[in-house]
Amino acid sequence: MNRRYYVYIMTNKRNTVLYTGVTNDLKRRVYEHKEKLTEGFTKKYNLTKLVYYEVFDDPENAITREKQIKGGSRQKKISLVNGFNRSWRDLYDDL
Repeated sequence: MNRRYYVYIMTNKRNTVLYTGVTNDLKRRVYEHKEKLTEGFTKKYNLTKLVYYEVFDDPENAITREKQIKGGSRQKKISLVNGFNRSWRDLYDDL
């Protein structure tokens, strides 16, 4: 079984704060954010909604992509989400 890696964007209920992360278990990681199981940015800003993700077979490519997204402007992140999930609905239940 090949391992998969995910780059994802979380936001809050009002879609005003964006967080980009990388993980090898998207469902588990988003659950951790939703339940506020770890301290940090997503807990502080109540980021509980998964609005975007990409899938990779190689961890280095996933990390490179995460850095690329994080280094981009807010508008670029918004455009990514709009192109993938126009309604900004929570994608967690689809995983």
